Order: sequence, then C-alpha cells, then structure tokens
Amino acid sequence: MVIDHKKIAIVGGGPGGLTLARLLQQSGADVNVYERDLNKDIRVQGATLDLHEESGLKALQEAGLMAAFNANFRPGAEKVRIVDKNMTILWDDEANETDEIFRPEIDRGPLRRILLESLQPDTVVWNRYLTSLVPVNNGWKLEFQNDTSAFADIVIAADGANSKIRPFITSIKPFYAGVTIVEGTIYNSEITAPNIHRLLNGGKIFAMGDEKTIIVSSKGDGSLVFYTGCKTDEGWIRTSGINFSDKPQVLAWFKQEFAGWDSAWLELIENADSNFVPRPQYCMPLDQTWDALPNVTMLGDAAHLMPPYAGEGVNMAMLDALELSTCLTSDEFPDVQTAIAQYEQQMRARASDTAAMTLEQTASLHSPAALSNMIVMFS
Repeated sequence: MVIDHKKIAIVGGGPGGLTLARLLQQSGADVNVYERDLNKDIRVQGATLDLHEESGLKALQEAGLMAAFNANFRPGAEKVRIVDKNMTILWDDEANETDEIFRPEIDRGPLRRILLESLQPDTVVWNRYLTSLVPVNNGWKLEFQNDTSAFADIVIAADGANSKIRPFITSIKPFYAGVTIVEGTIYNSEITAPNIHRLLNGGKIFAMGDEKTIIVSSKGDGSLVFYTGCKTDEGWIRTSGINFSDKPQVLAWFKQEFAGWDSAWLELIENADSNFVPRPQYCMPLDQTWDALPNVTMLGDAAHLMPPYAGEGVNMAMLDALELSTCLTSDEFPDVQTAIAQYEQQMRARASDTAAMTLEQTASLHSPAALSNMIVMFS
C-alpha cells in the first residue's frame, strides 16, 4: 500500500481522527495522533451523538468496535419531543412509533473512550497544540506550543473548524450561516432543573417559536446540554456586549430574546453552569474545490464545516475516516497523492450534498413554519 514505511500524523483527537487512527492501525500503518488536550480526562465532552447506519456506525463496524458500542450506547436517548414555546408537546416519539432507521445515541465521552482503548499504546500524544507546520524534505515538521516537535511523511488535519492545517491545503473560508447558538450545561438535572428534566424524559427536546430554537439533550451522567438558536448578525457576540461567563448577563439577554416564551424555560439559564459558550454557525461553500497535495489532507469540520442541525457532523467525520483509510491502504493507487485525490473528490461531493440539506434544515428550524415542518419530517 502507498503508506508503507511512511510516518502518519493525525492532528486532532476527536471521533474522526481517532477512527482514522484505528482503521489505519488495522492495516499496520505507523500513525500518531497529536491532541491539544492535556490528557484524556481534562475536558468534559459535549452533547450526545446519534450515529447513522450509513456513516458513523459503518465506520465503527469496519473498525471492529460494534460490540463496544453496543455495550455503551443509550437505548431511548434517541427519542424526540417536539414542543412549542409554551412547552406544549406536539410530537412525542414514544406515542408515534415509526419505522425510521435506528440511530442510536452515545455520549461523546464513552465514544472517545472506546476509540482510545482500541488504539495501540502511546498512539495519542497529549498536550500537543499545533502552532506551525514546516516542510522538511518530502515531509513535515510539526511544531507545538510546548516547544516540542515531531516529523511525519503524511499529515492529516482532524483539528476541527479552526484548523491550523487547512490553510496549507486551500484558502477557501467558510461563510456565516445566519444563526448563533448559545450552549449551556446543567449538572444533576433531575434535582437542579426538574421541570425540564421531566419534559426531556431521557431523550431530546426540540422547541421552536418566533423563528428561534431551544434544543435540549440528556446525557448518561445525569446532566443535560442545551442550545439556544437565534438569527443574528455575524458579529453579534462582540457587539452584544454580553459576558457569557456572567450568568446574570446571559439571563437578562435570554429574558429579552425569548420574551414570548413560557417562563419555565428560564430554568435552563438559572440552573446552568456559568460557562455559557456562544457559537456562531458557519458552513463551507458547497462548490469548494482544490488540487490534491502529495502528503497532506483533512477530514471532518476542517474539510467541510457545517451547522449541527441535521446531526451529520460526527457521522461525516467518521465516514471521512473510513473512506480516507480505504484509499490510503488500497493497492489500486500508484502514490499517496493519487489516493488523497480520490478521497477528496468523493468527500467533497458527499459533503456538498449534506451541507445543502443541513442549510435547508437550519433555515427551516428558524422559520415561521418551523413546528409544522418538523412534525411533517418526523411523521
């Protein structure tokens, strides 16, 4: 295979990067993952993930990890309740069983642990925040913030929306998708936010009204994660003057922004951890293209960032990992560049279709007809 006797560096230890490392190691590749986190336990992982049969689950199957997944996913967590701004339940999965493809939910933490435990010892090198990538002969020198460095023949960017490696591949930048999310977490929600906890019922809530959204997800550790979605200017985080680490300021904003919503929604802000995270949503151009390079490529958000409203982000990244590993370990390509070119061509086409669907979903959820559109989709 074209990667024989080559050192591969994957930058970023999220689901996409770790899945790629596992798949490459199954074929005997020499690979390291360089992750900015200090260790595997340093950061609380975000909301639950629903893995799709044709992408995320397919990658886990090829990685030989379905038994571990089946032991860790959360039955029932995929159930959805659609409610209006007054908390009236308009759709409840438990009362409307359908034949929809099973999309099991797993928390990010357990998924990351499954992938980490599948790798050879010392595959992941922690506390490696990439600062620069320097060409050296026919490879790359990776320089990190802690004054360490590494060499690789091939570098793969799995370092997310603000990828340090993507600019080496293309100058194409994402565009603002028109919506800003504010993310919050509530721990021990059964006690601290009992009304929302009961409404959540161990699954997900999609609340829509006034062209705004609140999405709430339960987690296996007893916490919940929520996301408000509002149409704003691109620079709203800066111009709003809100300190998102100051709960009273966030609460004042929420009361004003969601003024027509039932006051019971205040339970989210009032009982959340004080570290709210504002996230303006961006998307890569649907027609993006570039010429393949001989020894560097990318996957996941680094390659095709898009809003989260269709639930495709992690699934796309894991499918990228599967398709890239297949190309790099195939005997049909004469060199690495040709293998990368084949992967990137199919990845871009697939991502373009998914991004178009995601943008439609984002617009629909923040439209006057959001509730009826959502119910029709689930029906």
